[in-house]
Amino acid sequence: MIRGEIYESTFEMCTRENWEEALALKVKKQQSNFVPPVAVSLAKIYIKPDGDNIVYLPFAIYDKEIMVGFIMHAYDESTTNMYWINGFIIDESYQGKGYGRAALSEMVHWIANRFTICKEIRLTVFKDNENARELYKRFGFLPTGDVYGEEDVWFIPIK
Repeated sequence: MIRGEIYESTFEMCTRENWEEALALKVKKQQSNFVPPVAVSLAKIYIKPDGDNIVYLPFAIYDKEIMVGFIMHAYDESTTNMYWINGFIIDESYQGKGYGRAALSEMVHWIANRFTICKEIRLTVFKDNENARELYKRFGFLPTGDVYGEEDVWFIPIK
């Protein structure tokens, strides 16, 4: 693989067939404070910390047969702006190879195509997470000015 090359990623729902593999995904040690472990993201599906009206969809990110990451979509389909990307990680072994950009693109397009009412997609990012901030900025995400805990809220408008 060539560093920086963009790969196509595919998503598969995180299920009883692949959840244990998803739990083994890890980011680099210096990134561990920036994203929750996959187990926390999966727990949100049942705990519903954001309320009963929020739906959580967990996806494993694959390059062919290899799981390279995890991403979750959370949404309230009665709104135009509560479409979130959460728990987005690329395993430390696959970082820097274009998987993050490919997966982000795929998720944004998937949300926009599935939810025609959606006018913006949101995510949160820590101020110190320079790599993620740069990825999101290059992709077209903009800061909203809102802060949740220690994370800035960013959005991308959907046309």
